[in-house]
Amino acid sequence: MKLIFKNFFLKFIIIFFIINNTHSLADNHNIYEVIEQIQKDIKTLEKAVYSSAVTLSENNQENLINSSNNNSEDVLTRHLLKLTEIENQFQQLTNKFEEINFKLDKLSNRMSKVQADNQIRFQDLENLAAGDETKKKLTKKDKKNEDILPGSSQPQDLGSISYKDTETSNEKQQTQSIDTTSTIVTETFVTDEKILPNETPEKQYEFATSFLKVGDYSTAEKALREFVVSHPEHDLAGNAQYWYAETFRIRQLYTDAASAYLEGYQKYPKGEKAPINLLKLGVSMVQIGEKDQGCKMINGVEKQYPKANQSVIQKAKYESQKFECKNKNS
Repeated sequence: MKLIFKNFFLKFIIIFFIINNTHSLADNHNIYEVIEQIQKDIKTLEKAVYSSAVTLSENNQENLINSSNNNSEDVLTRHLLKLTEIENQFQQLTNKFEEINFKLDKLSNRMSKVQADNQIRFQDLENLAAGDETKKKLTKKDKKNEDILPGSSQPQDLGSISYKDTETSNEKQQTQSIDTTSTIVTETFVTDEKILPNETPEKQYEFATSFLKVGDYSTAEKALREFVVSHPEHDLAGNAQYWYAETFRIRQLYTDAASAYLEGYQKYPKGEKAPINLLKLGVSMVQIGEKDQGCKMINGVEKQYPKANQSVIQKAKYESQKFECKNKNS
């Protein structure tokens, strides 16, 4: 811009000089020739000025393009760095996901093994129970005249004597959460042979329950009953009574099981096994046809034992729904 201004200023001076010296130029040369020459000079000067302006404009544009290219390169570099950072983060997340997936696969395999193992154990227990029932039926044909052992009697009404040659005394069941069920029979255990070893009550309890682990429910029945009779006030007596009742339930002798559960509920209402004992009593009552009384007992578990293990309470709710019990205040 400064160069263009100088050129125009020079033109102005030249024209002013021509006007002031017109008369002297007329004397020496033709005025028209001078003017024509000046016009040529002006055109030449204008071309030079225009060429300089064009060159300057091109230089400015080139600078702008270079600056723009530099800025574009800086932006592209920043974007590439950001993309690299995101790619690294994504790779880390992928590694963590694969690690978690691997752990889940291992856990799933372990759960499958545990389920398969439990299924095998349950099948073994069922097979042992079925085998014991088969042996008992075959033995009955050859021993019609012998005394009936505990647990081998046929299903009968709750409250009747389940063994022969026993002395009985009647007691009434009175509970806080359910109505009076019926008159039960407290059995006097008579045996000619002692099963339990001459050890402490704890050792005897461990010995008696060991027969349950191997599936010998008949022997477990006699051993547990002997323990309850020998140590009725011991801390483990309530547990022994519960497992004694379980020996009948496992063999599907629900009437005998109900009698044993009921005896345990009356004698040991505050024992460790009292909540599950009451629940099993209710289930057994339903299974022998006493649905109303059984449902009252099942629904009374949570009311009478609110601090019981949650698994027992949930089991009681499940059994109540299973048997379609109506949960009424009793």
